Amino acid sequence: MFRVFKTALFVAVAWMTSSAVGATIEYHGTRYLTFVAQPDQVEIYWRDADGQRIGQFSRLQEYLAGQGRVVRFMMNAGIFEQDGTPSGLLISDGVTRLPLNQQAGAGNFYLQPNGVFFTLGGKAFVRTTAEFAKVKETPRVAIQSGPLLLRDGRTHPAFRQDSMNRLHRNGVGILRDGRVLFAITELDQPKRPNLWEFADFFRSQGCADALFLDGVISQMVVDPKEPVVSGNDFGAIFAVSEIPPRH
Repeated sequence: MFRVFKTALFVAVAWMTSSAVGATIEYHGTRYLTFVAQPDQVEIYWRDADGQRIGQFSRLQEYLAGQGRVVRFMMNAGIFEQDGTPSGLLISDGVTRLPLNQQAGAGNFYLQPNGVFFTLGGKAFVRTTAEFAKVKETPRVAIQSGPLLLRDGRTHPAFRQDSMNRLHRNGVGILRDGRVLFAITELDQPKRPNLWEFADFFRSQGCADALFLDGVISQMVVDPKEPVVSGNDFGAIFAVSEIPPRH
């Protein structure tokens, strides 16, 4: 994880005409900012059409505005190297931009089992890296990160309920109805979760499968009305955008 700046952004405003919505949820004394979207609404961005790293939320807003689209949601999409390259698999628009990373290493990304979030055939999934390696079709979008938070309702075996490692975190899970749940801890609060508690939050919302994305640098923004200066450059970025209705 490339740590640069600590901040979080969230605007709890949603277009009533959209099936994608944001909300703040308190669970066991910790406040989580959440956003729920349909699988086919979720996109992942890393580089623009010229091959330049996007990095900043504001640059992604500008890039999508050039396509006539308005941003509903943005959140950093996983751990990346110091040069901004995502640490593992990245697929966008059905094209594999970076390959699956099955190497051993230190840090959250490599804490086994790690995993992959992806959408395929109009559905969203979180699977272990080993499981994903057996998938024959190419997903529409995919991002690899780690550690896995939940798989089939089971918490990562390395997590400890009494851990004192309480930090700002973000992640993604799959709800019972198939929608995608993005969640990030509210930054300025007295109680931040350990990884066991973070996984338990996703379980409490009905997710059987969930993936950790990143920690200290993580940010989320919902329905921004102005350009959003992220405070740091990210690797890949999750986004939901829409073509606004004409009046």
